[in-house]
Amino acid sequence: MNLITTALAFLLALGPLIIFHELGHYVVARLCGVKVLRFSVGMGKIVWSRRFGPDQTEWAVSALPLGGYVKMLDLRDPDAPGMTEADLRREFTHQSVWRRIAIVAAGPLANFLLAILVYTGLSMYGTVEPSTRLRAPAEASAAYTAGLRGGEHVVAVNGNAVAAWGDLRWELIQAIVDKRDARLDVRQAEGGQFVAILPARALAGLDVDGDVLTKLGLDLWRPKAVVEQVIAAGPGARAGLQPRDVVTAIDGKPVTDGVALVEAVRASAGRPIALEGLRGGAPFTLTVAPEFDPARKAWVIKVLTSMAPETVTVSSGPLEAFEKAVRKTWDTSVMSVKMIGKMVTGEVSLKNVTGPITIADYAGQTARMGAPVFLGFIAFISISLGVMNLLPIPVLDGGHLLYYSLEVLTGRPLPERIGAFAQRAGIGLLVLLMALAVFNDVARLL
Repeated sequence: MNLITTALAFLLALGPLIIFHELGHYVVARLCGVKVLRFSVGMGKIVWSRRFGPDQTEWAVSALPLGGYVKMLDLRDPDAPGMTEADLRREFTHQSVWRRIAIVAAGPLANFLLAILVYTGLSMYGTVEPSTRLRAPAEASAAYTAGLRGGEHVVAVNGNAVAAWGDLRWELIQAIVDKRDARLDVRQAEGGQFVAILPARALAGLDVDGDVLTKLGLDLWRPKAVVEQVIAAGPGARAGLQPRDVVTAIDGKPVTDGVALVEAVRASAGRPIALEGLRGGAPFTLTVAPEFDPARKAWVIKVLTSMAPETVTVSSGPLEAFEKAVRKTWDTSVMSVKMIGKMVTGEVSLKNVTGPITIADYAGQTARMGAPVFLGFIAFISISLGVMNLLPIPVLDGGHLLYYSLEVLTGRPLPERIGAFAQRAGIGLLVLLMALAVFNDVARLL
């Protein structure tokens, strides 16, 4: 079932984005007076088509469900029909260079617009996310060195307000990419405030695709280790643990929350452990002998405790939501360009290049988390698709925009032989990038 869900989520995420991209080209082409011969959803052999409108544009569905294209009246097309003088006025290459730029740029811009609309809707609807309240960090961590001790809320990073855990992670990734300190404005549980600085040297070398916050010692705050359920005949039940007991220490070491309780039990390797806690406000002590659970491949005492982090509902009014969406789309685009630049210069590993397998995996995971998370993923992929298509690589929209920019500067179009050579080089480069992406995808799976 997970495989089916992943496949459907992948098609549902990528398919509409490509259609929206091509609709951008189509709408602006029509506004510029260019005749559109075909709008295809999918690539390859056409399996269904109908003609509509005064131009009898063919709307088609093709065999390969990924991709799509807009076919305009173009003299360079070997299958182009004979053209009258009226047709030539509506032919693509006869348009001014600025109209051609507008038509080509409309696809990526449509992807950015879609992301803005999705982010605006999500912000207005309100999303439930983990709060920025921090768990007590390990003493050897950068977070502990910065003065964080647990229970604090991070309210801003480098002057940018953060309302939820995802915002905090995003701002720290920006600091890593920019190679600068991360200044955390922190509100203490008692009401005071201070600034915790994670220096650039502590951020250097962190993989932005990995669990950045954990490596810095930042983790989600969780409630105390309260026993919610005791499994009958398990080690906890035999030792006398009861529901609503609060475990405060194991073998004399403080237990701050449910995660710490689980970690301590697993680290026992079956050795009997001494539990201290509170029952109805009164202290108690008992000894538990953990047993090995083959299914989990871990030592357990068979009690359930809450490990859910504190959450907040983040929502905004229409204007604020739109402003946030524009800023988030811009920041994500800039971050993507920076990452590409750092991969080109060798500052970031090429392992960060991902392909369809990883996208499908994330699509499946986010779909199982619920509609808001899945829609957020779609918005992110839409931005990535827009940025990718703007890269100055021949055969991509960015390559065509480069041609037309040169035409604006020189006053004449790029010679056909140079354009043809660039097209072949661009196809070769894209094949290499796709091979690298698939290799990285498979390596991650293995």
